Amino acid sequence: MKHNENTKYVKLGITGAAVLAFGFAILYILYQSKNIAMGIQTVFNILKPFLYGALIAYLLAPMCNRMDDRFLRWCPKATEKQQKALKFLSIAVAIICAVTVVVLLIILILPQVWDSTIKIIRILPARLSYCNSMIDKVLQDQPELQSYFNHFSSQIESGLNDVLSANSSMMQTIQGIVNNITVQLIEVLSVFKNMFLGFLIAVYLLASRKLFGAQAKLLLYGIFPNRWAEIIEEEVHYTDRMFNGFFVGKIIDSAIIGLICFAGTTILGFDSAAFISVVIGVTNIIPFFGPFIGAIPCALLLLLGRHPWDALYFLIFIVILQQVDGNIIGPKILGNTTGVSSFWVLFSILLFGGLWGIVGMVIAVPLFGVIYDIIRKLISRGLRKNNQEEMMEEYKQNFHEKQPMELKK
Repeated sequence: MKHNENTKYVKLGITGAAVLAFGFAILYILYQSKNIAMGIQTVFNILKPFLYGALIAYLLAPMCNRMDDRFLRWCPKATEKQQKALKFLSIAVAIICAVTVVVLLIILILPQVWDSTIKIIRILPARLSYCNSMIDKVLQDQPELQSYFNHFSSQIESGLNDVLSANSSMMQTIQGIVNNITVQLIEVLSVFKNMFLGFLIAVYLLASRKLFGAQAKLLLYGIFPNRWAEIIEEEVHYTDRMFNGFFVGKIIDSAIIGLICFAGTTILGFDSAAFISVVIGVTNIIPFFGPFIGAIPCALLLLLGRHPWDALYFLIFIVILQQVDGNIIGPKILGNTTGVSSFWVLFSILLFGGLWGIVGMVIAVPLFGVIYDIIRKLISRGLRKNNQEEMMEEYKQNFHEKQPMELKK
């Protein structure tokens, strides 16, 4: 009896010590949160090429798998050495296709951006003068508003004159502009460096993807019990299908939208048709808000161009194009890949977009789809455990099965 009491007190002591240690660990993490965040950011910056490579390899893996199967069907009697050569050929073809797409996008974008920038610089003074004259005409019958506007414009003009007249201020302004341009140039070069290293890393990841998969499975079943390992493996496969299906479908859908936009803007005679189409196609990958994110800067670009009314025609064209995409093209390609309603799509985009910016907006829908599936499975398991399966059946009959299939954008 005494031995049992001693064992009980030992367990209570160990539990209390564990709780105290956990509490101190939480306090330390909260106290050192800035340093920990800086350390994580440093590690993240160092591993950026590997993250680029993992993303490229993940997007190209389905293509490599399909080409592997096709090459093996074409050469059923290939030796082991020849099979390795065929696998390397499929990786090479996938990498070449990806690099070609990136290079074509850069070739299309950079000249258009340069020409548009030069045009804006040349035409901006005339546009400002025209706007000033239009405001004067509008305010002719409103002397009080005109006096406020003249006072405001005179303050701006005097401020600019002060900056231009003071050499030190002028030098500081020029130095700030030069520093900003330098920082932006370094960031662009860093992105190109990470992309180049990412493609190299992607080759190694694609070549060893089956080996890494087998190692991950060994690690999973070596750490967790069989039951939990099977559950985790099933959820990982579901996550892979969710993300892969969504991204591949979105990329195809965005490419089609970009081509249609290029044809439409070319026929309508808009300036920088290729650049606008690339922007619309790329931003279309972002669900729900993507069309607006891409259309607003393009409309501003057209507004400052030779024909300002083209901005209005462009917005009308984009609205029509997005309706066609949302009701015809998107459902044919994507279908109901995520199983998430429109409300939760909007909620996930706002949530993860607020947390992680543009990247969060891109991955929001499939990520929330995975979370939604985990919650659904936990609820189903709990209902079965509590002998309440009829509640789920009633819910499906009254709500889920009656709702039509929706486009999850």
